[in-house]
Amino acid sequence: MERQGSLCLKVKPTRLLLFSFTLFSSIFFLSFFTISLSNSSPHTLSPISLSNSSPNTLSPISLSNSSPNTLSLNLQPISLSDSSPNTLSLHSFTHNNFTPANFSFLIDNRLSRTLNRSKDEVKMVKGCDLSNGHWVFDERYPLYATDSCPFVDEAFDCQGNGRFDSNFTKWRWQPQHCHFPRFNATEMLELIRGKRLVFVGDSINRNQWESMLCMLLSAVKDPKRVFEARGRKIVKEKGNYSFRFLDYQCTVEYYVSHFLVHESKARVGQKRRPTLRIDAIDHGSSRWRGAHILVFNTAHWWSHYKTKAGIYYYQEGTMVHPRLNVSTAFRKALTTWASWVDKHINSKKTQVFFRTSAPSHFRGGNWNSGGHCTEATHPLKETLNTTYPEKNVIVEEIIKRMKTPVTLLNITSLSEFRIDGHPSIYGRKTRSTRIQDCSHWCLPGVPDTWNEMLFFHLQSRLE
Repeated sequence: MERQGSLCLKVKPTRLLLFSFTLFSSIFFLSFFTISLSNSSPHTLSPISLSNSSPNTLSPISLSNSSPNTLSLNLQPISLSDSSPNTLSLHSFTHNNFTPANFSFLIDNRLSRTLNRSKDEVKMVKGCDLSNGHWVFDERYPLYATDSCPFVDEAFDCQGNGRFDSNFTKWRWQPQHCHFPRFNATEMLELIRGKRLVFVGDSINRNQWESMLCMLLSAVKDPKRVFEARGRKIVKEKGNYSFRFLDYQCTVEYYVSHFLVHESKARVGQKRRPTLRIDAIDHGSSRWRGAHILVFNTAHWWSHYKTKAGIYYYQEGTMVHPRLNVSTAFRKALTTWASWVDKHINSKKTQVFFRTSAPSHFRGGNWNSGGHCTEATHPLKETLNTTYPEKNVIVEEIIKRMKTPVTLLNITSLSEFRIDGHPSIYGRKTRSTRIQDCSHWCLPGVPDTWNEMLFFHLQSRLE
């Protein structure tokens, strides 16, 4: 017994020493770790918050290793889904090294949002038909006021020409099962910083171009720093403009081209007649080259009498066709355009868009035979046309065969509802009920939505 007692006395001091050493080491390590955290500057700790409205939401720690000698922590909210209750995971880490264990981690707040947004947007573009949806009345619209934008010419300035109702400016397009973000003029200007955004086409594309100018101007602090490169005012008779946004070193341009191919003249019998060279690109095409974003369209002028009749009008080489079907001519012209794009456009530098045809809403006749849309003050509940326009079908077929990627801005069906969006008798200051405009669009108005679609596609291609 004495032997056992003496042995116990000898062991106890050793245990006490070991315990003291362990305790001292732990305190020293925790103190050093705390000082390291307090000195780290990239991020700060924030408390975890649990919301009653979202009981399945908590805030995991987000780790960043921006500096080789510092460790920083950031708390980020993350939502737990019932469909995937076991997807949360945690990272084991060392001072200079992170190794994934069972859990997935948020990295940095901004980077995490960027990565998540790009993945979501890719899914939205691939799995979302922007053209399928409905119009929602929204008091937050329009995106700009007519009196704050000097770029709307008389033909589209409906309120300036005496239209008193304003509800037509307050409709927002909502695609089915898709998140369609509101247009952000500042972000759009950043997207085109140092670039050329070019619209090429007929007067409906001019409609969209003027809309874009007004939408972008709303984010410019000093409007005087936005001007036409040659000092020209927008008038209906002229068709080539380049507006500079000095603060962003970018230009927003428009070049008129009714058919995208060359309008010419040829001798037919004893007379020289106007013809359309469906085998030759528009002679102004040199201005399109070098653009970073190109938005094309053609459709409006293909419904005029001489293009529909096709009698001694369509020309290939030196031959003027005595008669050619308008759909055949349209396909040949678009094939000529597609060949030019594939030959002259570098897809690594330039994004190409083609906007589909915009509908007209003449009732009781055409534009020159008493057609009208004066009484329309609200969108239609059902569209008038039940068939998809043949010109759009041809455009889609040709785009699919091109080697250059072309994004289709399909605005036809969504615009079909908007009989209320046309100038009607308010396309000029001196109003007349005899000739109404039920083809073009008031600004602010429907073309703003077309530009929101363009903005959506440009955003989705960031990553």
